[in-house]
Amino acid sequence: MKPRSLQQAFTGFGFIGLWIIGLGVFTVYPVLASLYYSFCDYSILQKPVWIGWENYHNLVRDDLFWKSLWNTLFFAAFSVPLGLVVSLALALLLNCEVRGRAIFRTLFFLPSIVPIVASSMLWLWIFNGEHGILNYALTPVFQLWGGMPPAWLGDPAWAKPALILMSLWGVGNSMIIYLAGLQGVPKELYESATIDGAGAWSRFWNITLPMISPVIYFNLVMGIIGALQVFTQAFIMAGGPAGNPSRSTLFYSLYLFSTAFYDLRMGYASAMAWILFLIIALLTWLATRAAGRNIHYSN
Repeated sequence: MKPRSLQQAFTGFGFIGLWIIGLGVFTVYPVLASLYYSFCDYSILQKPVWIGWENYHNLVRDDLFWKSLWNTLFFAAFSVPLGLVVSLALALLLNCEVRGRAIFRTLFFLPSIVPIVASSMLWLWIFNGEHGILNYALTPVFQLWGGMPPAWLGDPAWAKPALILMSLWGVGNSMIIYLAGLQGVPKELYESATIDGAGAWSRFWNITLPMISPVIYFNLVMGIIGALQVFTQAFIMAGGPAGNPSRSTLFYSLYLFSTAFYDLRMGYASAMAWILFLIIALLTWLATRAAGRNIHYSN
């Protein structure tokens, strides 16, 4: 290597050296350590003891593991599609030429940057079974059917739907990404389709969706990853790691956290973390395979 090239290489490594150290210390080492601990009996207070696949075998026989996995998949199965549809609908509305459009965009985006703890406390009051504003608004509707609104977070049948409804509060991030994708669609395509007699639905189905398909795919993958790691709102709104009521909100990350830091079973929790990683990787692969040729990238 020439002296000048060698000097440039050292200069480049000098600029990224701190980042490489941070990546190794705070990302690579913890990941590899968790993989090792997943095969150990490790309680943090004592040295890890190698036990092979025992943690994974115990997971298969753990009823709470399957309960938390079911709760999480149920949450993801509804929150992800709803989030995609609602955020796309908002983006389509905010892409229209209307007066005060910038203000509306700001208002719809603001909830997504509110700290999740503050949002959870707010929604605790909204879902309050006796004094919540949601039940106050729904009472006349339920009375028409001879019933009363549910207790939401106090009812095992309604606790997960309540958290799914709350998840729509933070669709602002996806909405902004959709909006950027919509603004990248050439207007000439819409003009040509209109001249050919295409209606609004035809233009949306044959132009808008194909042109923003990479954005839809990105939001889908990010939505899957986020939904499978739901934690904070369930921890705060369900009153801790127990997943009340009746473990209906015992999500996977909540059970993992409880196992690691309440029960001090770090090896078992590490095995759970790697199972979660494999599930996310599998669902991401399935989403990629399902998308396939339906994703169109403009040249």
